[in-house]
Amino acid sequence: MDRFRMIFQYFQSNSESVMNGICGLLALASVKVYACFDFSCPCLPRYNMAYGLGIMFVPPIVLFFCGLILNRQSLVMLEEWRRPQGHRKKDLAVIRYMCSSIMQRAMIAPIVWIIVTLLDGKCLICAFSCSVDPEKFVGFGNMSPVQVQQLLAKVPCKDDELMRNNTSRKAVSRYLRCWSQAFGWSILLILITAAFLICWLRPFFNQVTLLQVRHWSNYIDIEQKIFEETCCEHSRLFAHKCILYFFESMRQEIKLHSFSLPREGKGDGGDEELLWGITDQGQVNKILKMWYNEKPPLNVNPV
Repeated sequence: MDRFRMIFQYFQSNSESVMNGICGLLALASVKVYACFDFSCPCLPRYNMAYGLGIMFVPPIVLFFCGLILNRQSLVMLEEWRRPQGHRKKDLAVIRYMCSSIMQRAMIAPIVWIIVTLLDGKCLICAFSCSVDPEKFVGFGNMSPVQVQQLLAKVPCKDDELMRNNTSRKAVSRYLRCWSQAFGWSILLILITAAFLICWLRPFFNQVTLLQVRHWSNYIDIEQKIFEETCCEHSRLFAHKCILYFFESMRQEIKLHSFSLPREGKGDGGDEELLWGITDQGQVNKILKMWYNEKPPLNVNPV
């Protein structure tokens, strides 16, 4: 039990590193899922685009929401944004910083999925095989428009008997794959360039403001964790006290059944100090309501 508690405390104290690891695992999982996925284009004029674009963009949306759900700071940011003003003002710069950090981590796995699908080319070939201009390729001159659309729809199906050795299918497939890989490499180049510029231009901006928003972002996260830990400890002590008082009221009945009841005060010497004089449910609810509605100002100097 102590080992699991130590692991849990480590995750809490290193939440940023843990979140980076989780985002990396989601990115690797997206690549693995795509590699194991059996891509089967329907090869029908009305369904190719829906299937191809669906495979390209629906899993990234799922991965994006998974990244938001797994990131604990998402809930912390929403609570900070929605909480009443109280005695502590809300800093919009801190909320924007937290939102930016959450979005950056959540977008890693979806971007990896999209880039992998574009570099592979199957999704784009399936989605846009019916949209190419047939006049650019030989082999479509003696066909009606309906036959051309049916033939273009079967371009992704290289195992089809009619398309297996068709030179037009190979030409269209190569054409679309080139465009797909070009888009993939372009997106990757744009992202790398943007990351490079952000890293090199950041020192030219106001570092004091950046340190302040980063500090208070970490403070909000840590404060929430400590508050939850303190609530758990107080709940345990309050439940212990309530149970002792319950058995104290049942002392006469317990004596009739010859049970031995430990005397009050033994083994719980510090409980009264830790309970801070809170003795009933109404006081607990009032304090929790005050914490939510009127968070105290960030000042530890005695009044």
